[in-house]
Amino acid sequence: MNPDRARVLKEGRGKTGPVVYWMSRDQRVEDNWALIFAQELALKRRSPLGVVFSLTEDFLGAAIRQYGFMLRGLVEVEKVLSKKGIAFALLRGDPGEVVPRFADENVVGVLVTDFSPLRTKRSWNEMVCQRVDLPFYEVDAHNVVPCWRASPKQEYAARTFRPKIRRLLPEYCKDFPSLKVHPHPWDTGDEVDWNRLRRELRVDRSVPEVDWIKPGEGAARRALDRFVKEKLFIYDRDRNDPSLDGQSNLSPYIHFGQISAQRVALEAARSRADQKSEAAFLEELVVRRELSDNFCFYNPGYDSFGAFPDWARKTLNIHRADPREYLYDLKELERAETHDDLWNAVQKEMVIRGKMHGYMRMYWAKKILEWTRSPEEAQKIAIYLNDRYELDGRDPNGYVGVAWSIGGVHDRAWKEREIFGKVRYMSYQGAKSKFSVESYVERVASLG
Repeated sequence: MNPDRARVLKEGRGKTGPVVYWMSRDQRVEDNWALIFAQELALKRRSPLGVVFSLTEDFLGAAIRQYGFMLRGLVEVEKVLSKKGIAFALLRGDPGEVVPRFADENVVGVLVTDFSPLRTKRSWNEMVCQRVDLPFYEVDAHNVVPCWRASPKQEYAARTFRPKIRRLLPEYCKDFPSLKVHPHPWDTGDEVDWNRLRRELRVDRSVPEVDWIKPGEGAARRALDRFVKEKLFIYDRDRNDPSLDGQSNLSPYIHFGQISAQRVALEAARSRADQKSEAAFLEELVVRRELSDNFCFYNPGYDSFGAFPDWARKTLNIHRADPREYLYDLKELERAETHDDLWNAVQKEMVIRGKMHGYMRMYWAKKILEWTRSPEEAQKIAIYLNDRYELDGRDPNGYVGVAWSIGGVHDRAWKEREIFGKVRYMSYQGAKSKFSVESYVERVASLG
């Protein structure tokens, strides 16, 4: 593994105990740089290797929809690890408390975790650092180019970030070594009773699970194979038309780390798709997605008005008092009770399926700005709805997507207009000129 994928969070004192990978963002066994790194350390030390997952029941407003998808994927993780001779333990409670406790009780020698730029995971890491005295590493197993190597600062836009990523891709976008059957066994206790865990889980059950997508890294790989064979070659043509099934539908898998974005990129590059479609897909998968991690990593206030660029804050402030033709509160928006049939369809699709079309997310968020009293209220509502209903909510892509739509992040100033100021505007008529709004609305209505 390229050593630049890992960084030291704490030097600590070396011990002779097992190596433990605290799995968090990247919930898979294959193609997982954090697990590969942990095994490399364990083999050098001739130590047992284990994986722990710390389950907290109040993660950023997630409901049973998101928890169910995640837990079903973790069932598969436990099974595959067992075949590799790697122990798995499920911990329950605040990771900042239960991970150090596990490390102490099991005399762990080295701790490894995967990378997330979000405040919650970073605060957990800080708590763990304070409570353990052992080497503690962080590995970016989520991005093709490690976030801290891609750029040393917050990038202004895709145009400033793209050349840096492209320069580093040959160094990092290489195939994965195979995970070995681990030769040093470790018994951490009984297998997890997943059915009992799901019954006892104290989370919001009013947002039901969905059945159109199957969780787990096996299902993720099959979805990738289907996309590459059946849809990638027309991706450039169909991706922005929500009335068609032209998107990859891989974002839930990538969000939960059930598939590696690097594996997706490798398979897309090996396909026989036309150059335009491949380039369009890789731009979104690598450049735009990793730009979101860059923003959240270097801007701790990523979900606030203060994170918007200066020009956007200035122009939005100037237009705060502009009259709104329509005003809706959170409940009206959540129930899709607006005058706009297209917006209502987008909201309903998200509530029913847990995933809205990527192009429509922009329209959806911008209309929330147009129909609420302030940019702050719009941002808060958009994040709440996205995190509550989307399978891939609570994610850098979601926070940055809202910030782009409402606050001009990674965008430029446009022609000034009421409410939006110089933030890019999107209209119903503009949508009609790009795709069949009627077909899309009818398709959503058929979902029930």
